[in-house]
Amino acid sequence: MDRPLLAFLVLTLLALFLPIGSVGEGDLYWANSMGALIPALISALIAIFQLIRKGSGPVPAILVTIGVLVGANAPLTLIAADSSHSFGALGLWLYVIGLGFFAWRAMEMMSAIKGGRIISLVVPALFGMWLLYLWQVITTGFQIPSVLLPSPSLIWAAILGNGDILAGDFYQTFVKSVLSGFAMGCGSGFLVAILVDKVPFMQRGLLPLGSLVSAIPIVGIAPIMVMWFGFDWQSKAAVIVVMTFFPMLVNTLAGLDATSHLEKDLMRSYAASYFQTLLFVRLPNALPFIFNALKINSTLALIGAIVAEFFGTPIVGMGFRISTEVGRMNVDIVWATIAIAAVAGSAFYGILALVERTLTFWHPSYRSARG
Repeated sequence: MDRPLLAFLVLTLLALFLPIGSVGEGDLYWANSMGALIPALISALIAIFQLIRKGSGPVPAILVTIGVLVGANAPLTLIAADSSHSFGALGLWLYVIGLGFFAWRAMEMMSAIKGGRIISLVVPALFGMWLLYLWQVITTGFQIPSVLLPSPSLIWAAILGNGDILAGDFYQTFVKSVLSGFAMGCGSGFLVAILVDKVPFMQRGLLPLGSLVSAIPIVGIAPIMVMWFGFDWQSKAAVIVVMTFFPMLVNTLAGLDATSHLEKDLMRSYAASYFQTLLFVRLPNALPFIFNALKINSTLALIGAIVAEFFGTPIVGMGFRISTEVGRMNVDIVWATIAIAAVAGSAFYGILALVERTLTFWHPSYRSARG
């Protein structure tokens, strides 16, 4: 028995007999809103068809996903038609809970499809859409003040209405500060790791110092860097260099040490030099460790740049926008800036992960994970 689909049908059946809002002094029921009732019934029919058919594969998974998308329109239609929904609208929220079971089953069926990278992206996309949908329904249905938590629709409207300002903030913070600081911090950490590997005594003297510097909080480094390098992007890049240097150093050294003695002895039998062994054996083996550092630093760099802008920046930048608009109670612009930062950070991380897969497809760690 398909329990998620059965739970959806049971909760939907119960929800149809419970109030979904109020009109004057009376209760509003599903039968009074055909625009919401029809999508709910279509979604239920698709669930019943899947329960009877018990199919698997791409077609049933797509059909169930369509059922979720159609059924998701019902709560939005009800909330748009009646703004009096509250915790007492039992029929509405019971249906939303049942729809969650339906969405769970759709994502399970999509995950079972072996269709390459496209299918692997569909499931995270559906999960993200479901979280945004719940956010929208809860904030609008419970009438949560936008000062506390704006709905995704308000955040999207803020992005569209302030596109030029947010684009300038993105360019200042991400393009200027993050990319330059990330490149300098990771590049210097990589080069120093090669030097430390070549000169072993530096490992005992440099690594403790590096761990000491990395333990300094951002709020302690940022004001100093602003005093040293000014209010523009250079001071933010300097903060990012300090934050990203040590993770790259430690991970690169760990990757270089991961080469086995058998491989090193083989290269010695070929009379290979230190740099030949480094280039053709040790660095390729270290690539998974290096990319781990790059992915960690991709998030650290963005966080460091935004926090550093709190302590001094020109009148532009994501950190400046967040601190300024919070004081003005423009919370929708604050969340719009946060959303752009989250998307940019995720895209940056995803690009690095894609490059890692391209360059390390041969590595045993990747083959074992894929298998």
